[in-house]
Amino acid sequence: MAQVTRINFISMAGLVLIIGGIIGISMGAYLYIAADAGLESLDAVYAIQGRYMTYDDEGNFTDRGTAEAGAAILSLLEDDYQFALNRANLDPEDTLVNTPDELMVQYAIITYHTLHGTQTVVLDEAVEYQGVTYEAGTYEVEVDGRYYSDFDRRHPLEGPARTMAWSPLALSLNAQLIGGVNSDLQAGMAHFLAWSVFAGFGAMFVVTGGLVFAGGIQVARRQETEEEAIERVADAIPTTPLVAPSGAAE
Repeated sequence: MAQVTRINFISMAGLVLIIGGIIGISMGAYLYIAADAGLESLDAVYAIQGRYMTYDDEGNFTDRGTAEAGAAILSLLEDDYQFALNRANLDPEDTLVNTPDELMVQYAIITYHTLHGTQTVVLDEAVEYQGVTYEAGTYEVEVDGRYYSDFDRRHPLEGPARTMAWSPLALSLNAQLIGGVNSDLQAGMAHFLAWSVFAGFGAMFVVTGGLVFAGGIQVARRQETEEEAIERVADAIPTTPLVAPSGAAE
């Protein structure tokens, strides 16, 4: 069998693919470890916060003891906000809030009660606004499904009610929940990219590079075998000049 004494361009291309694949797998491993550490940190935060979902005996999500209120909150999340809620993550057997879907339910809970709450506004003296006089006293102002920008901030009742309903506490809690959702989704996406893209394509490059390298070796071996055969044929050809037979015509 012929011994391969040189590497052709095909084999070199295979080596490049193998090296690229190894780099991809290494990047995937690093990304996977980093994403896994992030998810573990998030799980630790969720466990310390100790926020739990509530369900009835039939497994329906409840709010303040009723499945109807729970359904209204989920409707706000899915219908109004068009959030693709994965209800499989609303597990009565695992009530700890530790998934993006459960975090978004908490967001909807805060928003729902803010939108449907009543705020008590006290006027110390009579106030006139746009031709209407509001006497001193206590007023119950319905939020009535209004968001922060829906209130008239100059109105003597709506202005204070807006500040009380959409308080810094409610807004900061929702902001924190959205931040948690984004962090969880990003870590999950990094997890997915680590093994499906970097590691997956890296492994594909390594396998492809190995096949290309082996093919290049086969081509080189065949080429060297053919060259050796040509050399043997050339060696068998006599090098002495041929002698013309006697009596040949001059």
